[in-house]
Amino acid sequence: MQPTPVWDTPPRLLVVDDEDTVRGLLADALRFAGFAVTAVPTGAEAVTAALDDPPDLIVLDVMLPGMDGFEVIRELRAASGGTRPVPVLFLSARDAPEDKVNGLTLGGDDYITKPFHLPELIARIQAVLRRASGAPNDGVLAVADLTLDPAAREVKRAGRAIRLSPTEFKLLHYLMTRAGHVVARPQILEEVWRYDFAGDTSIVDTYVSYLRRKIDAAEPKLIHTVHGVGYVLRGPRR
Repeated sequence: MQPTPVWDTPPRLLVVDDEDTVRGLLADALRFAGFAVTAVPTGAEAVTAALDDPPDLIVLDVMLPGMDGFEVIRELRAASGGTRPVPVLFLSARDAPEDKVNGLTLGGDDYITKPFHLPELIARIQAVLRRASGAPNDGVLAVADLTLDPAAREVKRAGRAIRLSPTEFKLLHYLMTRAGHVVARPQILEEVWRYDFAGDTSIVDTYVSYLRRKIDAAEPKLIHTVHGVGYVLRGPRR
C-alpha cells in the first residue's frame, strides 16, 4: 500500500457500495490513504448524505439495488441548483463503452471498472480533487464572447452563465489558454487528466462533446476539430 499523504484538511469522501465487504475494505483503505470517509450501502442513503453534508467527492458504485448509481447522480445534479456539483467517481463491474459514456454524460468526473488496483483508484481520486479545487492563479480568459474566470470558477458566453463540471472546466481552461493553437488528443489527456487513462484518448472526445453542447449551442462555433490530430478553440475568422 502506498504511503499516507499529508493533507492540510483530509478530503471528505462518500463511498457508496451495496456489498458490505467491499464497502468496508474500501472505506478502511481510503482512510489509511488520508481521506475522511463516510460509507453507505444504498443510492437513497447516498443522496440524503450528499445533500445533508456535501462531501468533497463521491465514490459511487453503479450497480446498486433500487436506485442505481446513474439515478443517484441524476438526483444530485438536479438538486444542485446553481451550486457547483460534487465530483463523482463511478465504480462498476460494467465495462462496456456505452456504460462508461453514460456515466460521464450524466456528469461523472471519472469511471473506473472493477476489479481495480487501489493505488490507481487513489491516484484518480486525487486527480479529480485537484481538478475540482485547484483553480489556476491567472486572470480572466476571453475568446470572442466566451469568458472564463479561474478565481471565481465562472464561465459565461455572451453574458450568460454556463455551468460546467470540474473536468469540463479544466478542459475548457486548457483550451482557452491555448486559444488559436491546435492541441493533440494525447497532449490534452496529459494536461487535463494528468495520468494515463489507459492510453484511451476517447475520453477527450467525450468531454469535448460535452463542452460543445454547452459552449457552442449558439453561433459562432468556437471549438473546432482538426481531423487526425485534436482540437483548437478560436474565435471567428475575420
